[in-house]
Amino acid sequence: MTTRHPLQRFASPSRSLSALIHFLGMASFMASFSYLKLFPREVHLGFGGEFKFLTIIGLGLALLTFAVGLLADLTLSPSLFRIKNVLSVCSAPLAVLISTLYWGLCAVNKNLVVPPDMAIPVLPDVGFHAMPAIMLTLDLMLLSPPWTVKGYGAMTISMTIAFLYWGWVELCFSKNGWYPYPIFELLNTWQRVVLFTFSALLMTGSTMALKWVYGKINGIEKFKKDALHPLKDE
Repeated sequence: MTTRHPLQRFASPSRSLSALIHFLGMASFMASFSYLKLFPREVHLGFGGEFKFLTIIGLGLALLTFAVGLLADLTLSPSLFRIKNVLSVCSAPLAVLISTLYWGLCAVNKNLVVPPDMAIPVLPDVGFHAMPAIMLTLDLMLLSPPWTVKGYGAMTISMTIAFLYWGWVELCFSKNGWYPYPIFELLNTWQRVVLFTFSALLMTGSTMALKWVYGKINGIEKFKKDALHPLKDE
């Protein structure tokens, strides 16, 4: 038996709705990975493979989060459920960041993130750049306890991910001679510092925004008031 947090909207881990959502999310993420194998592109070759791309790193982290979540559902394991929630603190804001940056840059100039000869159909595009954010947000809002991470902690996580990725990108560039995203070719070192710092700030903002929306949807203010005045209505 697991103890469900008062703000958690639906039971999780469970073999009903929670398992269904995690299964559907995994199916979507695995379909995206299958697309990469069915329709390989030259840009996916070389050092780092598909994982040169932040999108694919985020997709892999989303798949890992949901795989642990589904395993927790099937085994009703509180320990696996807690691991899923820890992973979610990284994977959900990262997925929201990826969606925000991708669709935002596409609205300005899609060639900044996708070379003209590398465009993909709408359905897989949504699978790569929207479904992880949608499914992870759904998991947080409906199947998870509230996050306890504070602003400083969120900033630390975001900065760490952003600059680890920058280091990884530069390592891949040193091996391959080209960057995974065209926008990197247009920026000098200091401009990349600004870009990655901005991305870390945006990811931090995503974390805090997800916490705020969670509170609004699940009634955290009422929960706090009831906790302060437990006998008020008696």
